Amino acid sequence: MGSLPKIILFFLLVGYAAKSNGQDALYSQFYLSPTLLNPAFAGNTEGPFVSVNYRNQWPSINNAYSTYSVSYDQQWQENTGLGVYVTADDAGNGAIKTTKLAGIYSYKVRLSDETYIKGAVEAGYGQTALNWEQLVFFDSLDPEFGSESPGGISIPTSEVPRSNLSKGYLDIGTGVMIYSPLWYAGFSYKHVNSPNIDFVADDTGPTGQLPSRLTLHGGMQLNLQGDNINENGTFLSPNVVISKQADFWQVTGGAYLNVDRVFGGLWYRQGGRNTDAIIGSIGVKSGVFKIGYSYDYTISELTNGSGGAHEIGITLLFDNLAAKKYRYSDCLNMFR
Repeated sequence: MGSLPKIILFFLLVGYAAKSNGQDALYSQFYLSPTLLNPAFAGNTEGPFVSVNYRNQWPSINNAYSTYSVSYDQQWQENTGLGVYVTADDAGNGAIKTTKLAGIYSYKVRLSDETYIKGAVEAGYGQTALNWEQLVFFDSLDPEFGSESPGGISIPTSEVPRSNLSKGYLDIGTGVMIYSPLWYAGFSYKHVNSPNIDFVADDTGPTGQLPSRLTLHGGMQLNLQGDNINENGTFLSPNVVISKQADFWQVTGGAYLNVDRVFGGLWYRQGGRNTDAIIGSIGVKSGVFKIGYSYDYTISELTNGSGGAHEIGITLLFDNLAAKKYRYSDCLNMFR
């Protein structure tokens, strides 16, 4: 694919995203970044839990989207969890950058001997910044040569930079989850306040707002060998994640398999009415570390010429360093 078709395709993708009023980045390995899926996961471990994640989506299209995140959470008291996370998202090879810092508080209540319900709230500060130097406008595109002349000189544009190229905002979210030794289900509501992220102070109204994201997710843990208190046992965990933001929705379904210290999964993702991707993942655990890699093979009309998506996730669970051996009587081992 030549440079000009790539530029045109990128602008079509950005235009689609703008029409959808902006979408959150969603990790394929959602189990390696649980609090980003639902803040109610905060406090899922008694000891500190740290997660580091990276996603590179459609790298063949001018590095269209790159996402990074770091999170920390743990049980603070018997029924309380605390957490914090930082996310960064680059669109268009750094043309638009979004960063966010958020804190989480969760509280759980026992419904029966082995069934709990947990609710959480999160509050954060986000900032979206526009890198004017990375933008390419149509009046600086040549039909034959793209954004540069045959001599390698960039074609100038008549567009004038905005006076304010960044926007800060308060971002509120919440979530709830119910779980037992066999099954779990959760619901999260991100961007409850639909913050305004528009760079231009005009009367654009709702089009300048970050739309709320609703996510419904659930699954089971089928213990094939041993019991559910051993995170290094053999178990199969089928899961589904349904997410909707503005007019865009997607469904991801599949299963996670753990055999001793090796894990992996196979997933299918549907985006709206269109097929999207088949996702394969594999990883290992050693001591406090857990590392996973996944690849999204694009099966939509975009085709895998986009480069699909690569993800790397690393978690550190410091339960394993404590003198006390923690035992969990639930079905959430894939998230630890």
